[in-house]
Amino acid sequence: MDLRSEQLADGVEKISLVGRMDSIGGHDINQRLSALVGSRKLRAVVDLSEVSFLASIGIRTLVVNARAQSLRGGVMALANPQPVVAEVLKMAGIDTIIPVYPDVDSAFSALTAAAGSP
Repeated sequence: MDLRSEQLADGVEKISLVGRMDSIGGHDINQRLSALVGSRKLRAVVDLSEVSFLASIGIRTLVVNARAQSLRGGVMALANPQPVVAEVLKMAGIDTIIPVYPDVDSAFSALTAAAGSP
């Protein structure tokens, strides 16, 4: 499992996850994502386009980090999940907790629009 981060415009950070979020890759990604997201207030888009599998540890990682952002006044959105990952997110009800967008551009637009709202 790999994690890449890049700064987009308007202070939005794009975090790309690559690989399988299972018991093997999930623990490492949990630590790395928590170190990146859990330590500061962010507007973050997590790009799931290269995540091929999402197990319960991956779901937990996403929820814990989204909550950490919410408590800091930040926001985390998910973008571009593959169909099998999108189905897992929907079945687990994660799409009602963390906003899920069809692509990074849609997530970016939503986060920048929300930042401009009173």
